[in-house]
Amino acid sequence: MDVFQQARLGPLTLRNRIIKAATFEGMARNALVGDDLIAFHRAHAAGGAAMTTVAYCAVAPEGRTQRHQLWMRQEALPGLRRLTDAVHAEGAAVSAQLGHAGPVANSRSTRLPALAPSARANPQAMAMTRRATVADIERITAAHATAAELAVRAGFDAVEIHLGHNYFASSFLSPRLNRRRDAYGGSLANRAKVALGAARAVRDAVGDRVAVLAKLNMDDGVRGGLGIEESLEVARWLERDGSLDALELTCGSSLLNPMYLFRGEAPLREFAATFKQPMRLGVRLTGGRFIRAYPYQEAYLLDGARRFRAALKLPLILLGGISQRATMDLAMAEGFEFVAMARALLREPDLVNRLRADPATRSLCVHCNKCMPTIFTGTHCVLA
Repeated sequence: MDVFQQARLGPLTLRNRIIKAATFEGMARNALVGDDLIAFHRAHAAGGAAMTTVAYCAVAPEGRTQRHQLWMRQEALPGLRRLTDAVHAEGAAVSAQLGHAGPVANSRSTRLPALAPSARANPQAMAMTRRATVADIERITAAHATAAELAVRAGFDAVEIHLGHNYFASSFLSPRLNRRRDAYGGSLANRAKVALGAARAVRDAVGDRVAVLAKLNMDDGVRGGLGIEESLEVARWLERDGSLDALELTCGSSLLNPMYLFRGEAPLREFAATFKQPMRLGVRLTGGRFIRAYPYQEAYLLDGARRFRAALKLPLILLGGISQRATMDLAMAEGFEFVAMARALLREPDLVNRLRADPATRSLCVHCNKCMPTIFTGTHCVLA
């Protein structure tokens, strides 16, 4: 396969096989689409990506990580339509990443309780998460379907269900975070009910009008968390259910070990600077336990992803350390249908076009990860 050839994704025909992965933009004041968010995604569309992904469109108000995060409701529809129109004008498709933050939500910011499989301390909000009731689970599952329907009305071409990073569905998958003794805890089959239920609810809501993707953790990167063997089994169940058109493979825990996904330098000093005292000092002194540095290499998730490729027929999207044409060609040769890029495109939104014009083009991204703390003021590359 040629990464720059047209490709089918469910009902879509994409102009190439390169997707702008979801990166929380921090540009939704009052939890609504604004001009900055539209410009952000229009730039990636103009830069050559086949599809850009609007990150963290929460399905419920308490499902936001913080109060200025976009959440899907009628009031958001006009802005969402302006965004999809802008992306389409550049010849690209656009996906809405749907999810619920669960225990990752900052309840102090949202002013709503953070929900988790089991009650636990939430250091960011200096409060306890609340154990989700069965009614909460059913409501959040239904909210995924409602949000997906709104995305269709807003003109999105795809929806991506967030099943990773220890957000709500992912936290239920985690043996470390899910200590329940009811029908949603214990066995993997029970722990997977939230993820499988959300995917099925979305598919039932949208039919074949848009593509349905999911982002699934291969590995939480924490002791006692979801590991690759259990994740493979969940992926097989998702494939068997037929709810998805493709699966994007990720890893890490926004709650417990975020750098396990990002790799490269750990921007501890920059993260600390985003907080007021005394929290700033606390982050400087103890944040290294949470914000850890991992070596960066191209295609750093490839080894784990190969196991999923061998086990599944479902189209797969390779994520993680993809910034060169040679890496994309390798992904195609190994049977991955799509690749996803994020940080490299923050510095150079036109990188895809330049890679197409000259395969020898080298990304300017140095993997310093100093873009990560900018989510609080509008995500951007600090070196651009």
